[in-house]
Amino acid sequence: MCGIVGYIGHREAYPIVLKGLQRLEYRGYDSAGIALYDGNELKMSKTKGKVADLKTRLESEISTNGTVGIGHTRWATHGEPNDVNSHPHYSNSGDLVIIHNGIIENYDALKKELKKRGYTFKSDTDTEVLVNLIEDVILKEDVKLGKAVQIALNQTVGAYAIAVFNKTKPDEIVVARLGSPLAIGVGDDEFFVASDASPFIEFTNNAIYLEDGEMAVIRRHKEVKIRKIKDDSLVDPYIQELQLNLEQIEKGGYEHFMLKEIHEQPSAITDTYRGRMLVDQGLIRMAGVDDNMERISNAKRIIIVACGTSWHAGLVAEYIFEDIARIPVEVEYASEFRYRNPVISENDVVIAISQSGETADTMAAIKLAKEKGAFTFGVCNVVGSSISRETHAGAYTHAGPEIGVASTKAFTTQITVLTLMALKLGKFKGTISHSDFQFHLQELERIPEKVKEALKSDELIQEIANKYKDAPNCLYLGRGYNFPVALEGALKLKEISYIHAEGYPAAEMKHGPIALIDEQMPVVVIATKKGHYEKVVSNIQEIKSRKGKIIGIVTKGDEEVRDLADYVIEVPETMESLTPLLTTIPLQLLSYHIAVMLGKNVDQPRNLAKSVTVE
Repeated sequence: MCGIVGYIGHREAYPIVLKGLQRLEYRGYDSAGIALYDGNELKMSKTKGKVADLKTRLESEISTNGTVGIGHTRWATHGEPNDVNSHPHYSNSGDLVIIHNGIIENYDALKKELKKRGYTFKSDTDTEVLVNLIEDVILKEDVKLGKAVQIALNQTVGAYAIAVFNKTKPDEIVVARLGSPLAIGVGDDEFFVASDASPFIEFTNNAIYLEDGEMAVIRRHKEVKIRKIKDDSLVDPYIQELQLNLEQIEKGGYEHFMLKEIHEQPSAITDTYRGRMLVDQGLIRMAGVDDNMERISNAKRIIIVACGTSWHAGLVAEYIFEDIARIPVEVEYASEFRYRNPVISENDVVIAISQSGETADTMAAIKLAKEKGAFTFGVCNVVGSSISRETHAGAYTHAGPEIGVASTKAFTTQITVLTLMALKLGKFKGTISHSDFQFHLQELERIPEKVKEALKSDELIQEIANKYKDAPNCLYLGRGYNFPVALEGALKLKEISYIHAEGYPAAEMKHGPIALIDEQMPVVVIATKKGHYEKVVSNIQEIKSRKGKIIGIVTKGDEEVRDLADYVIEVPETMESLTPLLTTIPLQLLSYHIAVMLGKNVDQPRNLAKSVTVE
C-alpha cells in the first residue's frame, strides 16, 4: 500500500509533497521519506514511522527549499521497516534517487551481478538494487536517464510504480508503471506525480493515468513523453479533466469502495498474472515456487489455512490442486486448525491465504506448522505484511489496495495465484499434458475480458436486488468448483446487508435446507454448463416444485434453466476450473445493490474490520 508523490515546477516542492503524502496515508505504511533538489544540492530525509515524524525530522535535518521533490510512504517488503530501508534511495554515485512501489522479484540475481561490478548496498531493499541497475545502464550504455530506466525495467521481473530523478539533469523526472497505479498531474509549467490524484487535485484538474507497461519522461517547459517500456513505441498522452472532489477521487468516481473494487477485478486479475504467466512461451514464472519446487512438488499433502473469503478461495484451490497437480489437499479454518492437535509432518506444505497478511489466526497456524517442520507458503495482498515475512516463501496477489471490508477482488486474485501455482506444479510433475496446460493459460488470459462482460449484467442485478431486498433469508447452491462460490455469495450478503444467508452444496439441499423452501425464499443457484449441469437442473426442479424463487447464474445462451428460473444472470463460457472467477461477479453485485437499497454502510459494515488481528 505504498504511496508515491512527486513535483517538478515553479513552486516550492516540499509543502506539496508533504501534503500529498498525508493525503495517501489511508493506504497504510510503516515509514516515509522525501528528497528535494534546490538547484545545487540533492537533499533527503526519511524515517521509520508516520508522515508527522518525517516532518519533524526533515525540518530539523535539511533545508526545505527546492522546486523538485519526490516523497514516499512505504510498506516494508525487502528488509525490515527502518530508517535505512525507507525510501527514497540513492544510487552509489549519489546522482540518482528513486521511490518505488511494488516488488522486484529477481532483485537477488541482479544484486549479485551488481556486486561483482563493484556496487555496494546500504539497505536490504529491492529498490536500491533497481536504482543502481539504472545507474549501471547509464554508465555502460552511455544513455540518458529515460532510456536507462527502460533498459533496466526490461531486465526486471515483478510489479512497480517508480519515480527517478537525476541531479545531473535536474529538469526532469522519469516515471513508470506495471501493476501499481501512477497518475501525472499536468499544470501550468509544472507537473505532479502520485499514486492517485488526491495529492494534486487542488493544483490542477488535468491528469494522465499511465497504463501498465508505460513510462513517461516529465520535463519542465515540454509536453509529457510516454513510451511503451517493452518496445519503446510512443504513446499519445491522454489528458483527462478531473471533475471530482477529493473523497470521490479516492473512490475512483464510484459511490463506494466496494463497487469500485468489484469493477477493478479485470485489471486486478491481469496484474496478478502479469509477468508470471507467459502464454506465448508456455511458461509460468513464480519465484516463490521456482525456488522451492522440489519441496513443494514432493509434498505428501497440501494444507490450506485461511479465514472468511480467503477460506472460500482455498476451497476452490482444493479442487484445482487435486485435479491438476494430483496432490491431496485439506482446507482448514485457521481459527480451528490452531486450537486442535493437527497431524503435521515435514512432508506437508501449508499454504496460508490472507488479504491483509495480518490475520491473527492464520499467523498462529503458520507458526504451528513451522514448529512441526512443514513448509509454509503465503498468499496475500499487502506487501511486507506479517504473513509474507513469517512464511518460508509466497506469492503476492497484485490486487492493489482493497479498502472495502467485504473482500471482492481479493477472492478472484487469490484464485488466480493459486491456479498459476497448481498449473506450474502440474506441469513439473507431469500430471497435466502440454496441450491442457497451454489451454489453461489461454483461457486464464481471456478471463479479465470475460469478467468485464459479466459486469454488464449490473442493471438486471439491480432489478433482482430490488425484488428480493426485503427477504429475511436466502439460500445459495452450487456444485463442484462453484460450491465455494455459493458459500462466498452467502457470506457477502450477510456481511453487508445483514440478511441471513446460507451456502450449500446443491446435492445437500435434500438433507435439511429443503425444509426452508417456500414461495418467500429466494434461492440462488449456480448452474453453468461446465460441471454437473444436469444434476443442478434437477435440484432447480426440486426447488421449483416447492414454489421457491429461483435466481440462476448460467452460461450465456442457456435456455433450460431460463425456462425454470424466475431470473437468470448470464456469464461467459469458460473451462470449469475458471468458472468461479466469473460466477462470483453477479453475486458480489447482488449483495452490494441489496445493501445499498437497504441503506447499509457498504464499505464499513457493523462489527467487521478489514484486518482481523485479534482472536
